[in-house]
Amino acid sequence: MGVAKRKTRWWVWLVVALVALCGLPVTLLMWGAYSFSQAGKPQPVDCAAAMQFAHGRLPADAEEARCTEAHWQDSFVTVDFRLPRAGVADWLETTYPGAKAPAACDGDLCRDTDFGQALYVSVEVAYEGDAALVHLTAFNV
Repeated sequence: MGVAKRKTRWWVWLVVALVALCGLPVTLLMWGAYSFSQAGKPQPVDCAAAMQFAHGRLPADAEEARCTEAHWQDSFVTVDFRLPRAGVADWLETTYPGAKAPAACDGDLCRDTDFGQALYVSVEVAYEGDAALVHLTAFNV
């Protein structure tokens, strides 16, 4: 008795080749679409990391700090916190010395500064009685 020869099913190999040739590009396209949809979407971030990006530090008496970051072509960070009104001017002067008041300001106190035109930081303060709501935005280009 001899060894029985199995018939090669060429169509199985054809299906495997088609799945490999078509499936891989479709998978990569779906991954790219998902990644692109997530680009630039604000995500929560540790406030210490956000302030490090903005070349500053949260004041020790800051409360209710909320921080987000978004990345795509640029990185964009926002930091919101409350601070006693009396400490705002000192914190701004020590954290961003030389910051200038912008031409237009929607808050009670605003300062803008840049770091070699690679990082731009904007701080807007709204007074609420004895407290101040600080809104900081920073982005790089």
